[in-house]
Amino acid sequence: DFVGFAQASGGDVCVIARPDATKFLDAAPLAGLTGHPVRVHYKHPDEPDVLPPADAFVIAPATFNTINKLASGISDTLALGLVNEGIGLGLPVIAAPWPNAHLARHPAVQRSVTALREWGVTVILDPARLPAARAESPVFPWEEVRAALASLGAAAERPADKA
Repeated sequence: DFVGFAQASGGDVCVIARPDATKFLDAAPLAGLTGHPVRVHYKHPDEPDVLPPADAFVIAPATFNTINKLASGISDTLALGLVNEGIGLGLPVIAAPWPNAHLARHPAVQRSVTALREWGVTVILDPARLPAARAESPVFPWEEVRAALASLGAAAERPADKA
C-alpha cells in the first residue's frame, strides 16, 4: 500500500531491503509494482546501476539496530549505505523506528533519534504507540509516514523564496 501511495505522489519508488528483511517481504510482486528489482546487496563495481538516483528515503519500519547503526554512520548493508550517503548529500530522509517500548527507552535509541533529528532526518516515533510486549498487535504509524512523505512533495512544489 505504501509503495502505491508513494507512486501516486509522483515517486519512482525503489525498494532496498536489509538482508533480514527479505524474510518478511515478497520481492517479486514489489519488483513488478515498482518496475525495479528489490535490492539487498551492494552490486559488483563493474555492474551498472539498475536503480535511478534517489531524491528521498523512507525507512519504515526501522528496527532498533537500523536506527542505531544509521546514527553511528555504519554502512554494513546496502540500505544503510544508501541512506548514509543520502544524509551526507542533504536529501530528505524519513525514519519510523518500530522497536518495542522497552527498546525505545534504551539510551542508545534516545541518543540516535536526537542525532538523526539534528541532522535533519524526520523521525516518526511515538512511544505511546509502540508494542509493550510481543503479544500485542499495535498498528504501525503508516498515516504519519504518508503525511511526512506528502509534506516532502508539497515542499518541492512551493516556489523558492526570492532573496
